[in-house]
Amino acid sequence: MIVSSESRKRYLGPVRAVIFDWAGTTVDYGSMAPVDAFIELFRRHGVTVSAEEARRPMGSYKKDHVRLILSMEPVTRQWQRLHGRPPSPEDVELLYCGFIPLQTEMIGHHADVIPGVAATVNWLRKQGIVIGSTTGYTREMMTSLLPQAAAAGFSSQSTVCADEVPAGRPAPWMALTSAMQLGVYPMEACVKVGDTLVDIAEGLNAGMWTVGVSKTGNELGLALTEVAATPPGDLASKLEAASHRLLGAGAHYVVEEVAQLPATVTEIAERLACGERP
Repeated sequence: MIVSSESRKRYLGPVRAVIFDWAGTTVDYGSMAPVDAFIELFRRHGVTVSAEEARRPMGSYKKDHVRLILSMEPVTRQWQRLHGRPPSPEDVELLYCGFIPLQTEMIGHHADVIPGVAATVNWLRKQGIVIGSTTGYTREMMTSLLPQAAAAGFSSQSTVCADEVPAGRPAPWMALTSAMQLGVYPMEACVKVGDTLVDIAEGLNAGMWTVGVSKTGNELGLALTEVAATPPGDLASKLEAASHRLLGAGAHYVVEEVAQLPATVTEIAERLACGERP
């Protein structure tokens, strides 16, 4: 047997693709649409779910999100009290069926593109970098959001939804499918950007560079008006905690918002040129 003494030739090229998340990263400042939808969904079934509970599985495929909320002890306890039994797989299906139209409606109320996103996307394209995206939303949920976002300045050459792959985040399939659709490889030439811990896991599992977004997304969990109303000291403390959670999940970088991404992509390109990998 002959064994090569050299490892695979290192990629020294540029960043070729950036793959964005949607809610909380590129649209829907604070990732409010899913929170509102889940709180309302469970309210209609006699169960109180807090915003913190609704946010905890954020970024997951929405059926998984329903299942994970139901498995939380306070929610399970309420369900048991109402129905005389713990939640079942049939309950997950029932809730998810009710969630789809509710979430689709809520998305329409939170479709604004986050400030700075359009300018960053234009900068990336001028650098020859292609744009992909992945989401925990289903294709049906994205039907109205895609044209609304495009009209406001954000679109991607590839959009992969959680119901189009074998498993949603933290599995890498959406990110890998987006890279395939974009025709980009190797994976270290790709940067995955998102505001949730499972976004980071998705990118890492796909072998990509990962950038967490701390201010506009789920980890801070505040709408733009709420951010503006938060005392600077409190906001800085909350942002630091959000950044630590994203870094703790393995993010290579954390930015407050996508508007700050060009400097990070430039730094990643410099590291690639030196032979570094994610």
